[in-house]
Amino acid sequence: MKRTAIITGATSGIGEATARRFVACGFNVIANGRRQEKLDALKQELGEGFHGVAGDASKGATVGALFTAAKTHFGAEPDIVVVNAGFGLGGSVKDADLKNFDAMWQLNVAGALKLMQAAAQRMVKRQETAYPEQAADIVVIGSVVGNNISPFSAVYGSSKHAVHALAEALRRDVCGKGVRVTTVAPGIVLSEFQENAGYQDDTVERFHTNFGPLLYGDDIAEAIEHIVSLPPHVHISDITVRPTRQDYP
Repeated sequence: MKRTAIITGATSGIGEATARRFVACGFNVIANGRRQEKLDALKQELGEGFHGVAGDASKGATVGALFTAAKTHFGAEPDIVVVNAGFGLGGSVKDADLKNFDAMWQLNVAGALKLMQAAAQRMVKRQETAYPEQAADIVVIGSVVGNNISPFSAVYGSSKHAVHALAEALRRDVCGKGVRVTTVAPGIVLSEFQENAGYQDDTVERFHTNFGPLLYGDDIAEAIEHIVSLPPHVHISDITVRPTRQDYP
């Protein structure tokens, strides 16, 4: 049976790389991002297995539209949901510029929660008859700074710490019903994230010097592909993926 996936934050970085991998695997993909033009370009490139839904992933209406699109375009409820949309905010508790804090929290935490809840409610019902023959996966993209307190990325890290807690609570709630919830905690992944988070060029250069070669989105997408491809009774609940030379966080 062909699997159907929802991926948020799919117009760059980890989300885009995961969408590409999933389509290559033969999955149907409902991809979300704010940039309609990028979704249109991906549709043109990836073909009928890809459908884009533009919108703000922190909004409940956007979350609902993703599930509706899966039924409309692929005739199926999604059995994979990748909770990926989010953005960073560089700086310490003492020094971070907080003008974007509320928007970050709404997307990184509130939006993630809305998507996790919507996915869990549908998947629990589905797995009443589908498990153990078929898998259902909620993959939540966290961060190493959600597990390790990091002064230089403390404010962003707080949002990922919250997401890790929500994902683990959800795992304990639904694992007995045949739904797998996995937290993926990447280390430093080069993407638009650094620029959007306000990281200075010298900070990124230090990442290269201290930890390089660094990761790219496809390195994390490969791990996600492995996680969702396991037999339905096998579950990797937490995974951290770092550049080999990244010692901390």
